[in-house]
Amino acid sequence: MKNLLLLTFTLLLSATACKKDNIAKQGPYDASYKAWLSYKNRVNNSYSYTTTYGSWVGFGVTITTGVNNGKIVSRSYIMIQSRNNGTNKADTVGTWHEDATTINTHPNDASEALTVDDIYLKARTEWLNVDAKSNDIIFEAKNNGLISSCGYIPHNCADDCFRGITITAITTL
Repeated sequence: MKNLLLLTFTLLLSATACKKDNIAKQGPYDASYKAWLSYKNRVNNSYSYTTTYGSWVGFGVTITTGVNNGKIVSRSYIMIQSRNNGTNKADTVGTWHEDATTINTHPNDASEALTVDDIYLKARTEWLNVDAKSNDIIFEAKNNGLISSCGYIPHNCADDCFRGITITAITTL
């Protein structure tokens, strides 16, 4: 009987033991998300944000997304390519603009348009929830406490391996 009680207690303890959340960077994420909710409320869920991506081969993309009352209303895209002549100059090689009626009509150039709420959700459920043994996980909140970089880099990956998002600015409309 004593052994049964001990076994039952041990099983209960292991089943209810404090389990670490699988999300890396939980504390900074929570603080940033709280700052986001405050900011979103202050600006009536109307803002724009700018994302960037750059490749080691010399091209870069900037996308600015506008959100009004929680709905995506615009998206502008600029792609540049560095000149290979040692001048540190780049040429614009692609541009487009989407309005509220044409959002997500450029799937070959950009992923689906997201609100910052969508980005925080994707950060929590995807980018920060990968295996930390196989990936370097990144979360930064350099936009006045709001998310600025979130994603992961698989170990042993050589080039352009970051999977996630880099937000260079979040501003009011």
